[in-house]
Amino acid sequence: MKRILFFLVMVFFFSCEIEPEFDLLILNGTVYDGSLNEPQKIDIGIRGDFIVKVGELSGYQAVKSIDAKGLAVAPGFIDLHAHLEPIFELSDCESHIRQGVTTSLGGPDGNGPTPFGIYVDSLKQLGVGMNVGFLVGHNSIRSQVMNLDNRKPTDEELEEMKALVAKAMEEGAFGISTGLKYLPGSFSEVSEVIELSKEASKRGGIYTSHLRDEGLEVLASVSEALTISEKATIPVVLTHHKVIGKPMWGMSNKTLAMVDQARAKGLDIMMDQYPYNASYTGISVLIPSWARAGGNKEFIQRLDNPKLRDSIKNGIIFNILNDRGGDDLDRIQFAKVSWMPELEGKTLKFWTELRGLQPTLENGADLVIEAQIKGGASCIFHAMDEKDVVNIMKHPQTMIASDGRLVKLGDGHPHPRWYGTFPRVLGEYVRERSVLTLQEAIHKMTLLPANVMGLEDRGHIVEGKKADLTIFDPKTVIDKATFETPHQYSEGILYVLINGKLAVEEGVFYPIKSGEVLLKK
Repeated sequence: MKRILFFLVMVFFFSCEIEPEFDLLILNGTVYDGSLNEPQKIDIGIRGDFIVKVGELSGYQAVKSIDAKGLAVAPGFIDLHAHLEPIFELSDCESHIRQGVTTSLGGPDGNGPTPFGIYVDSLKQLGVGMNVGFLVGHNSIRSQVMNLDNRKPTDEELEEMKALVAKAMEEGAFGISTGLKYLPGSFSEVSEVIELSKEASKRGGIYTSHLRDEGLEVLASVSEALTISEKATIPVVLTHHKVIGKPMWGMSNKTLAMVDQARAKGLDIMMDQYPYNASYTGISVLIPSWARAGGNKEFIQRLDNPKLRDSIKNGIIFNILNDRGGDDLDRIQFAKVSWMPELEGKTLKFWTELRGLQPTLENGADLVIEAQIKGGASCIFHAMDEKDVVNIMKHPQTMIASDGRLVKLGDGHPHPRWYGTFPRVLGEYVRERSVLTLQEAIHKMTLLPANVMGLEDRGHIVEGKKADLTIFDPKTVIDKATFETPHQYSEGILYVLINGKLAVEEGVFYPIKSGEVLLKK
């Protein structure tokens, strides 16, 4: 009996001695901590979902180890502008996680989930692949209260909208988003947006805006956003900041100067950007807003009036020449066309020729009207200048964000940013073109957006922070998705940890759903 007892005691002490200190050790990597500090060759020890030790850890034991020699170790990337609408069907979030993204903010461009509390509770029950938070959407709330009416709200309607914003903020929204280019936000005056933004500001929220115009009126639109920041006392993000249309190319110098001047006055103004010179939205963006008031049924009714139809057509031609159309039918590329899938990937010029028409602006405008009558289409608009893209990217207040939608391989002909935003910056703009240093790029993807969202426990490799990490090969990381063949995952993203769990290991994706639904504290 004594021998048995002695044996059991020895087993107990022996097991205590060999119990590993960490669940996971990341060894020999070059660590970019998310700040602008120089990288360090240090190790990271993880227990549970936290980083518990950073330093020289070669003498420690772990359940699992990763040899990151020759690799860059960064905080998980934070996407401040993500279209998460398909998340209930694509809850594993593969297309984002494979880019190194561990946290995304949904509800941009005025299209936030509603009712907010019910939505996030349902998502918690489902489980998600990456961490997700959401904004309350101005367009969603306005359409709920006022439909698509082209008018000012009554006092009662404004109070109802304010109450809906306040409720969403109390239920965990990170702020309010607007899409002032889109219906019904385009019908709102700045005073309405200020009043709603005040409700978000009271509860520590941010304001992100798809500006009222990113083309000929971009300066006035930036000025409007700065006014909202000042009057509502709220941090502002000029989301997917860009300059659209040939007449305005080069104007980023002025928009960035406006941001600098506002910040010098004490306003909290930031920007985010995707690294492409083409945008993505509905073909309806080419149609004047007034023509679409009330919805597609009323749009079609207006076309029966010859004078209104001519006015609508002239507005489309103007926008093709000066705005999203890029002055060329060949710069308008179909992405998602439910009523004619064979158009996906093809251009408006191709469609005119397919119909036996000359590729004139007039014929192109007629087909835009036809497309809208049939239910609309999503398009890629090649109407930006690369010099503006670089200029905006280099600004210290610019963060990297995808404006990408969760996507299933082979579904439609999407913008390549849905697959490649973050690796493209690291490969094209850091390694190949030296637009940014690697630590600058990582800072714009991690600590900078974490600070904007108020995520104190993410975006920084420091002891006590959440173990959201992305490990990549700086020599090979690159996007593969193109405008011609968009359904391609990026290369060089080798490991992605979300709350301490490996969602990508040696380049292989695992749908473990270790993400959290984040609520504004």
